[in-house]
Amino acid sequence: MRTALIYLLPLVALLMSGVQASRAAEEQSSVKQIDALISSVTKPTEPGLAVLVKKDGKVTFEKGYGMRQLGGAAKITPETNFRLASVSKQFTAMSIMLLVHDGKLHYDDRLTDIWPDFPAYGRAITIRHLLTHTSGLPDYEGLMEKAEAAGAPRWTATRQIQNDEVLALLKKAKSGKFAPGTSWEYSNSGFVVLAQIVEKVSGMPFRDFVERRIFAPLQMAHSVVYQKGINEIRDRAYGHSKAKRRLVRTDQSSTSATLGDGGIYSNLEDLAKWDEALQSRTLLSEQDMAPALVPVKLNNGSEPHWPTKGDSDNLEPGKPVSYGYGWFLNPYQGHARMWHSGTTMGFRLVVQRFTADHLTIIVLCNRMDCDASTLAPKIAELIFAGKW
Repeated sequence: MRTALIYLLPLVALLMSGVQASRAAEEQSSVKQIDALISSVTKPTEPGLAVLVKKDGKVTFEKGYGMRQLGGAAKITPETNFRLASVSKQFTAMSIMLLVHDGKLHYDDRLTDIWPDFPAYGRAITIRHLLTHTSGLPDYEGLMEKAEAAGAPRWTATRQIQNDEVLALLKKAKSGKFAPGTSWEYSNSGFVVLAQIVEKVSGMPFRDFVERRIFAPLQMAHSVVYQKGINEIRDRAYGHSKAKRRLVRTDQSSTSATLGDGGIYSNLEDLAKWDEALQSRTLLSEQDMAPALVPVKLNNGSEPHWPTKGDSDNLEPGKPVSYGYGWFLNPYQGHARMWHSGTTMGFRLVVQRFTADHLTIIVLCNRMDCDASTLAPKIAELIFAGKW
């Protein structure tokens, strides 16, 4: 028996090495296909994108394509910082969850508990409603337009609306769009308000809270909640859009300075650390994180749907929507997923975490004609097909 085992061991080792070689070949084939797919999106001399693939806790693909800005000399690398737009919402949600963990907040706290002078329509709006886009808060961009039409000073790319101005507009409103919990509508207003709740409850600026409680513990040294004149962005990518078939720099708008709904800059290197922290539950235990990963239901127990009227914030008009706290939760082709995209002046981005597959794909673009949310699933399909 011992003699047979001696003969079998080399055979087993040979078979194992063959399996490993086959897996390595499949992985290398997938890398080449991913590189070819991404290379078709941009030219080396144009604004472009950065892409990361992380599988089973290991970064297996990480590369920058194109330039940080049109006409510049600096290339996009894994260290290049992009404005995350709505991808920032997951950090805002985490900030709230950390305060709940600390016992300083409760998900059922109401707006009037935070600001007693908030109008009557805020009495039924809870923090949970804000986190899940079921609050019915008015859209602050619509309120801006009404205020400007009534003679208020115009907000511009150089005179941008700030968080306190958003709150002031919401306090002047007489009612919300719908009764809290009765419908679902993507709400940038809600996440701007959440950032201000973090400030009021923690006693420090939102940027400082995120730095102290998230970025610093995770060693995300290049990430920043950006506020012009207060801090700076290293290795910054600037946004671009097509105008008359030509790329032009379009980096800022009148709403680019709001925090909570956007405002964070980060890069592939730091976002890989963020992904690892989510996987290993570094900041919150599995129990504390659990509420964020439960799709919201309406008051009557029904599944929410996107509004039927399409606009820039309405990704799938009329279709069911699955959303937790700062994350979309709908699966992709049967693969469990938590994800969020971001679109803002000159940038399109997405973080997609296929949780059961231990696969994360991050795509950061500094050009509006780069569809990150379509590109990431195509990359996932290549990996699933190759059984990487």
